[in-house]
Amino acid sequence: MTNLFTPLKLRAVELRNRILCSPMCQYSSVEGAPTNWHLVHLGSRAAGGASLVMVEASAVEPRGRISPEDSGIWNNTHVEAFAPIVKFIESQGAVPGIQLAHAGRKASTLKPWEGQGPLTDKRKWTVVGPSPIPFSSGYPVPEQLSVEGIAAIRTAFVEAAKRSVRAGFKTIEIHSAHGYLLHSFLSPLSNQRTDEYGGSFENRIRFLLETTESVRGAIPDDMPLLVRISCTDWADNGWDIDQSVELCKKLKSLDVDLIDCSSGGAVPYQKIPVTPGYQVPFAERIRKAVGIATGAVGLITEAHQANEIIESGKADVVLMARQLLRDPYFPLHAAKELNMDIKWPPQYERVAK
Repeated sequence: MTNLFTPLKLRAVELRNRILCSPMCQYSSVEGAPTNWHLVHLGSRAAGGASLVMVEASAVEPRGRISPEDSGIWNNTHVEAFAPIVKFIESQGAVPGIQLAHAGRKASTLKPWEGQGPLTDKRKWTVVGPSPIPFSSGYPVPEQLSVEGIAAIRTAFVEAAKRSVRAGFKTIEIHSAHGYLLHSFLSPLSNQRTDEYGGSFENRIRFLLETTESVRGAIPDDMPLLVRISCTDWADNGWDIDQSVELCKKLKSLDVDLIDCSSGGAVPYQKIPVTPGYQVPFAERIRKAVGIATGAVGLITEAHQANEIIESGKADVVLMARQLLRDPYFPLHAAKELNMDIKWPPQYERVAK
């Protein structure tokens, strides 16, 4: 029987278990470059037993950052800064991954401990989106991307993917969730274009499909490619699970290996019924309807809960964020609770039993 500690092979990569460290913004980069904070933060989760450690949403161009302190991979300085972090993650038996992102109309904001909302001082920059519709009251009106602008950002994703390979990452995830740029093209609540990138379902998914196909073609054939989507906007007349299923069929045909199933973020008036594992049904439906591997994420905090998701076939992996912030060694502790024997870092073996 498949359980939480059964290895999983995705192309040339073998995950030692089904617990993945979800990308979590740290707001601690300098001009897009990761720092020692990232080495310790990400390295701790690798030493703690996660099978894949995913670097936070990393912008493919400077204006794609959520905040000025977000990480990026738009130049070779970033490649050099990430390389030692990647090597340490691998040295602990985990797979290093990176999430490529563009924040779109939700860019140019304060980091959380400074406050909420958009920047208003000299640090702010012009944000872009599918249509000139601000995310919320008080947010800037985004500059509508031209077809040429869309193509330029697609190219930026491709170049970022190539840099990620050079930095040593073994897995790439495209971020198309939480109201950021690619998701904002999917949702009719933020995309009111009338050209080939707006209107119909086929037009709204075009940017993501083109970007995915281009990234897939730019990375090694044996490198897994993941896509994170918001399976629903949790708002009337928005993006929903039915559209997500159809999108994932197309992503599968483009050789995407796993769908990271999140939700929400497109509009501030969303109504999310937050309960433990509330997004797991999305992962289960897409897995069964499309025949593609899926990841479940969202209020997964207990060992038996996570194990049940895998054992029952609701998802192929669980991605953990806040629980791994609370406990970087959750996988080690979960194995002990489930009476499963896994390898601890030799420096910690004295307390493994």
